[in-house]
Amino acid sequence: MAGAGAAVIPSTLVSAQTAEPGTGPYGDLATEPDENGLLLPEGFTSRIIAIGGETVAGTGYAWHAFPDGAATFPTDDGGWIYACNSEVTLPFAPDQGGVSAIRFDADGEVVDAYRILEGSTSNCAGGPTPWGTWMSCEEPVDKHGRLWECDPTGEKEAVAHEAMGLWNREAAAVDPEAEVVYMTEDDPAGLLYRYTPTDYPDLSAGTVEAAVVADDGTVTWAEVPDPSGKPKQTKNQVPEATTFNGGEGIWYDQGSIYFTSKGDDKVHHIDLGSMRYEVIWDADAVADGVEGAVLSGVDNITVDHGTGDLFVAEDGGNMEVVLISSDGVVAPFARVAEDPTGSEITGPCLSPDRTRLYFSSQRGPSPKMLKEVIPGCTFDSRNAGITYEITGPFRAAADEPEAATTTIAKASSSGTDSSDSSDGSEDQSTSAPVVIGGIALVAAAGAGAPLALRRRNQSS
Repeated sequence: MAGAGAAVIPSTLVSAQTAEPGTGPYGDLATEPDENGLLLPEGFTSRIIAIGGETVAGTGYAWHAFPDGAATFPTDDGGWIYACNSEVTLPFAPDQGGVSAIRFDADGEVVDAYRILEGSTSNCAGGPTPWGTWMSCEEPVDKHGRLWECDPTGEKEAVAHEAMGLWNREAAAVDPEAEVVYMTEDDPAGLLYRYTPTDYPDLSAGTVEAAVVADDGTVTWAEVPDPSGKPKQTKNQVPEATTFNGGEGIWYDQGSIYFTSKGDDKVHHIDLGSMRYEVIWDADAVADGVEGAVLSGVDNITVDHGTGDLFVAEDGGNMEVVLISSDGVVAPFARVAEDPTGSEITGPCLSPDRTRLYFSSQRGPSPKMLKEVIPGCTFDSRNAGITYEITGPFRAAADEPEAATTTIAKASSSGTDSSDSSDGSEDQSTSAPVVIGGIALVAAAGAGAPLALRRRNQSS
């Protein structure tokens, strides 16, 4: 429902939908679940990498409850780091919430797990930055959620960027060309926001604007007068802004952003070059709102940068990760065969080499109930969550674009300063610092060059 004076999504744009149900590039799902309870296409296999309240295999770290938004970050040893939010609300659970990370070696084996953000609340989705940090977004009860910038290695302390605005946050995506951040709002009358940093890529100061979509799909932007949202919420400060019914995941890829709204089961697209908006999936228009039909309960989203395929998580529906292929076919890619009451699929993301897909069932099916993970919890019927990894024959990249994600250097055993490049490249000495919480991280000037970060040895 739109707020007073707010513009809703122009109904004429529903006809712009380009995606239709069909047989996806990976074929049909198996008819019988695998050993982990998943239905997958032929040739794909799964493993469980983390369970809420249980120690991550090969580490001493207990995985958080309610896993949500996630992303991966390449490391210079050929491995990667998987960062994942916990949608546990504080102060109910003072030792939960925040963000955890799992580190993998070049063979995909788990070598470490640890926390990279604590003291935050209801961390839903977020987004990776091109300079190798994770933006974690809060969705608190008071609707004044912060965006936290986190170091996936855990070496640098996370910092909240309140200048980016306070609202019922869901996700964020960086456009490295225009040097701005796009952000969604999980509210029936939520807006789509754009943040322009004063000194990109430093996110500590800048301007917040809201999207205004015209009947012909043209997108313009109007400044939010007071991003703090106090006393007037940000969604009510720009009367001409377009409302999106329950904004969820958002992802940037090659000059476009893709985002979802769960209240009306839509997937949206904006071509940032022309600033033109369209709806590319509308579940009600295709399936007359039938529960579980192909793609419903749309939530988190990610893009396979090699093929342009979208992977969309379902909150509700029939507990699937659904693929919208680059040629416009909508088809299930993975399904949790037994749907625990009240769960949802969260955080789909690919490994940097595109050989693995990660996602979670946020409230199950884990062997431990939430009350066993969080002291004082009384929710007997809620499982603590489980995180999966899918491996298989993902499609080859068409024309592999330049790497948009910065490589994170492996932990240094010599204790050298973090400004020392692990590869000794000349670019490292001339690059500008990225500031997180007042601590400079040295980022290379070239795309895909290493970001020299160190993380303490968790076993010591």
